[in-house]
Amino acid sequence: MKKILSALCLAALLTGCSARVDIADARRQTDTAAPAQQAQADKTDVSKLSRTKTGYGSGVQTDEKNRTTGSLDFNAKYSQFNAEAIKTDDKKITLTFDQGYENGYTAKILDTLKEKKVKAVFFLLKDYAEKNPDLVRRMIDEGHIIANHSVHHYSMPTLGEAACKAEIMDMHKYVRDTFGYEMTLFRPPMGEFSELTLELTKQCGYKTVMWSFAYADWDTKNQPDEQQSLKKLTDAAHEGAIYLLHSVSKTNADILPSFIDNVREKGFEFN
Repeated sequence: MKKILSALCLAALLTGCSARVDIADARRQTDTAAPAQQAQADKTDVSKLSRTKTGYGSGVQTDEKNRTTGSLDFNAKYSQFNAEAIKTDDKKITLTFDQGYENGYTAKILDTLKEKKVKAVFFLLKDYAEKNPDLVRRMIDEGHIIANHSVHHYSMPTLGEAACKAEIMDMHKYVRDTFGYEMTLFRPPMGEFSELTLELTKQCGYKTVMWSFAYADWDTKNQPDEQQSLKKLTDAAHEGAIYLLHSVSKTNADILPSFIDNVREKGFEFN
């Protein structure tokens, strides 16, 4: 009977439509039913949606509030799909980390976040969660959000509809069954999406979260200069910012305490 119920729940998750999920709300979703389980059937006709692959980037152009115009444009075009790249209704800054693989710096990052009393969002691949359960459990126990970055890190627009949903929901099921945690936020691998994949993500009960700031921090063999990086991250601070950082970066791990202090000195606070 338990196996039958579990299968029915997963089927509902794969076909259900979304509810609006905020980053702050996601922090309260750990032991409650996933939005997809609560939602009614989605009415959107996916046949009318574009399947054209788009590569997201926030760009470097900013408005009078230092907000990247690329992130604002993304919100304007795709908010109907429960997707955002900047928080226009929240002046606080959100720190997010993409967790492709473990490079030995995540524990140090978590130590800093705990010391500075900052919560972050960690977007996990399934392989990362499988290989680093202690770190994932620590993220959860210390009040951070763990979020979905797919099973295999495929470009979502290259997949069929069923495969696209499976990339999200197979990861969802693994985290739910392993850690008792219901994820609600999704970041598409490589920032690649289409109207269709955004809608399919929404139908899975997820909010798509891009970013309003990112920089070249992922190459472990060519790490950016610490002082230059610290200045770049500090100067980019803006209302509602969503920072994308990679935890494989030694530079990020080393400058994170100073970055948090600098941003607070500028009058900002973190979610």
